[in-house]
Parts: sequence; structure tokens; C-alpha cells
Amino acid sequence: MITAVIIDDERLARNDLRSVLGKFPSVHIAGEAANVQEGLQLIQELQPQVIFLDIEMPEANGFALLEQLDAVPEVIFTTAYDAYAIRAFEVNALDYLLKPVTEKRLEESLERLQMKLQAAPVSQTSQSYLGLHEKIFVKDGERCWFVPLSEVRLLESAGNYVRICFGRHSPLLSRSLQSLEPRLDPQYFFRASRKHIINLEHIKNISTLNQHLLQLELTDGAKIPLSRRQSILFREQHGI
Repeated sequence: MITAVIIDDERLARNDLRSVLGKFPSVHIAGEAANVQEGLQLIQELQPQVIFLDIEMPEANGFALLEQLDAVPEVIFTTAYDAYAIRAFEVNALDYLLKPVTEKRLEESLERLQMKLQAAPVSQTSQSYLGLHEKIFVKDGERCWFVPLSEVRLLESAGNYVRICFGRHSPLLSRSLQSLEPRLDPQYFFRASRKHIINLEHIKNISTLNQHLLQLELTDGAKIPLSRRQSILFREQHGI
């Protein structure tokens, strides 16, 4: 059973989508929301596997909702406009459906969703942590990404923002490093310094700066020195 949430400001559009989804018994519609604020509360409460998300809504649009989520479920955009299609696929949305949504197009989306959910690794971490397969939404100007945490090699503090380094990109996320740290599993992420959290899976080399201090080289060549305290902690945790 796939848990879904519908977020759309038009009641008629929500009813139409619910009616079409009713033909697919594998989908459970856990709730509906009429705006971004309601949608955020619903997602945080229900933790759905997929959201059917309208883009143009009063006060704030669908992209603004995604920016405020710690972890992003699969997203299927539903909209009356095709102008956002390129932007939607740039953020790695699962699909982009034009209203009125047809049964055939919805079936294609749900098949793709089933395949993706079945292929996703099962998180072995506590529910309080974000799993490596979970994604965060990052926006930099007009560019947007859904980034799996497994691809994030470094998080760097930049005032009230965090620079997220993945692939060839390093956009800013409108959150502080302090607020993100409690959601990151220490099995995979290590607080290297006041300014840096690194993904342990992306460490390429470990070297010593002197008798006490360690330096971690990441897969992109970046070198992150550890403080004395963090060097001791890293040695203890990894038997160095």
C-alpha cells in the first residue's frame, strides 16, 4: 500500500484526482491540503511516500513547500500549466501531470513509483535520523535539486545557511548547520569542526597534520582539518 497526500488549493481538482486514484487500490490517500502551510503540517504528521502537489497556489507555490521540508517524499506534480515542466524535472520529480489527470497517465506514474519504492534501500537507522536514501530539497536561484543524502559529501556552515556539496554543485540551504546535525545519522556523518559535517562514505584519505591532529581528504579533493578534540573522537570511533 502506497501512502499518498494531495496538496491543491482547488477542491474540484482534489476531488477529480481522488476519483481517479480510487481506481488504484494500491494507493491510500491519507489526507488532503489546500495550501502550503496545511501541506507542510500534513506531510510532517503522516510521512507519506508520495505527494501529489499542485504548483500555483495562493500565498506560496509548490516549490516553496519543498524548500521547507527536511526530507522530501516522492513528488508527482499536478498542474494546469506546462510552463514548470522543465523546472520540475530539474528537481528530479517523479512525474509531471497536466490537469485533468487521466487514468492512463496516472497508471504510468504509479508504476514508476512502485519500481522506485521497491528499489529504495531500507533504512537501518533510528526514525529520528534521515536515511541515506532520503532526499533534501535544495534551491539556488532558479535551479532546484532533490538530493539523496548519500550523495552529499560535505555540509559547510555559512552563517544562517548551509552549503551543501554534492556532485559538482554547492548551493546554499536556508537552514543552519546546528539545526541539521540532529537529523543526520552519526553512523554516516561526522562533525569535523564548528563549520563542517562530512559524509564518512566520501572520505578518500586520512592523514596527520602533527602528532595530534587529523586531516580528512574527501572524494572531490577537499581537505578538512579536524580540531584536536574531534581528532581524538574520530580516532576513538574508527580505531585509528
